[in-house]
Amino acid sequence: MGHPSHDQVTFDIIQNALEAIADEMFVVQRKTSMSAIIYEVLDLGTGICDAKGDIAASGAGIPAFIGVLDKAVTAILKKHPPETIQPGDLFASNDPYWGGVTHLNDMILAMPVFAAGRLVAWTANIAHWNDVGGLVPGSMSSDATEIYQEGVRIPAVKLMEAGRPNQAVFDILYVNTRLPAFLKGDLWAGIAGVRIGERRLQELIAKYGVDVVIAAIDDFMDLGERRARTALKGLTKGVFTFAEEQDDGAVYKVSIEITDDAFIVDLRDNPDQSGSRNSSLEGVVIAAQLAFKAVTDTDAPGNGGFFRPLKVVTRPGSVFHVVEPGALGYYSEVEIRLFDLILRCMARYVPELVPAGNFASICGTNIGGKHAETGRHYTIVEPQLGGWGAQRGRDGNSAMFSGFHGETFNCPAEVAEARYGLGVEELALNPAAGGEGQWRGGKGISLRYRVRADDNFLSVGYTRSRIPPWGVDGGLDGSPNFVEVLRPGEMPERYAFGTNIPLREGDVVHVVTGVGGGFGPPERRSREAVLRDLRDGYLTGERAREIYGIED
Repeated sequence: MGHPSHDQVTFDIIQNALEAIADEMFVVQRKTSMSAIIYEVLDLGTGICDAKGDIAASGAGIPAFIGVLDKAVTAILKKHPPETIQPGDLFASNDPYWGGVTHLNDMILAMPVFAAGRLVAWTANIAHWNDVGGLVPGSMSSDATEIYQEGVRIPAVKLMEAGRPNQAVFDILYVNTRLPAFLKGDLWAGIAGVRIGERRLQELIAKYGVDVVIAAIDDFMDLGERRARTALKGLTKGVFTFAEEQDDGAVYKVSIEITDDAFIVDLRDNPDQSGSRNSSLEGVVIAAQLAFKAVTDTDAPGNGGFFRPLKVVTRPGSVFHVVEPGALGYYSEVEIRLFDLILRCMARYVPELVPAGNFASICGTNIGGKHAETGRHYTIVEPQLGGWGAQRGRDGNSAMFSGFHGETFNCPAEVAEARYGLGVEELALNPAAGGEGQWRGGKGISLRYRVRADDNFLSVGYTRSRIPPWGVDGGLDGSPNFVEVLRPGEMPERYAFGTNIPLREGDVVHVVTGVGGGFGPPERRSREAVLRDLRDGYLTGERAREIYGIED
């Protein structure tokens, strides 16, 4: 409806300006970071929050990361009352038990914005740092059982006070990493990002006035809520349940209740927390927010107002609500499983909502050790591309990041070879069978890194390694994700999770990601499409004869 004292056109201009500021924050951080996981892969997120901490505008990057920022600012405000915060302050947090939400590798920076003597907004960002100490290089150990083993914890503290650096915190960060130069560069890139956001917000406030900018933010929140509640009215009402077995045999369950004014996700009936595959409550809320938006209104603004009808219920001490001192190194695999779980639950009641299954894993791959040329320690942190599921009317996409992982990219072979001293011998589509149907699933990848020095290591965390992406309406299941270590003269070693696997010069790390599930019976696929798959290398002649009855 808008605020009667201000015109809607001005509000629209301000709201678009907020999005532009968040985007500029993203570009600044990307262009000034040291690590390829940030400047190439774009494993970061930026946003603007209102004075209370609700997300008001978001930049590019990983959707799940943007959802972290409001929760981090809320935690900062809980620890630091507004009367203790002043212009020039800058806060840092990577601790999931203090607003960090994800795991210790992800550092959040947040800066308050003041106008007319009062706190009016926050600029914030989050990025993955390659190493923050802990048991293993890369700080992500599948063997960790407590957060103390995963690295340095920064519990929502002031990194700067009134513009002056809190040097003690900087020193603690620098000595708790195996890659101090990279951490320092990535840290100051993040500081530059929130500072440019604060400067641009001050310019916006100077142009329109603080009251108008605040009113525009409030109006944007109200718009988000109206759009969500309108979409909610169109959903089937009732209580819906779904359960899915995981690679380790555990069963994850969800119950969703949809009413006229609420979308309630109940996760209480789930396994106890265990090892490093757990999520914080806030992280689970983010996964639910992404799924909620997918089933309601994908075009609406994803601000704090939009998510007001969503409620998430958990059981403390479970895999979906870890309690201290539980480990969270591979939190992302839990959240991506939940995202799938909610969508699969809703697919039966919202026709054509969910395609066939996709490879649905971050496929986190850490390789590190001594650089072949420089002798310095390096760590490469790579999420991987994979195959998406088919849907009615179209084949699945090949070699894409999962929808949960968002707008990210793979690290180019040239960068990996130059920065990390690895040889990239292959990056090709995975030729594995699977995912055939009237519309076929997209292909995953086959990626081979050749190790060029001794005393290197591999740590990985892949799910969908035993239970493949599912087919729909007669489409065939896809294929699993896994990693092989190929050593000269030895049998291949296959992994889904592993920590500090030793690597020697000449070894090959072979990454294989899944083919997405098919949609519809294979016999209904057109002959022309099958022949095109044969021509383009998506299908072997043997498989064409076996599944489609077509000779090469």
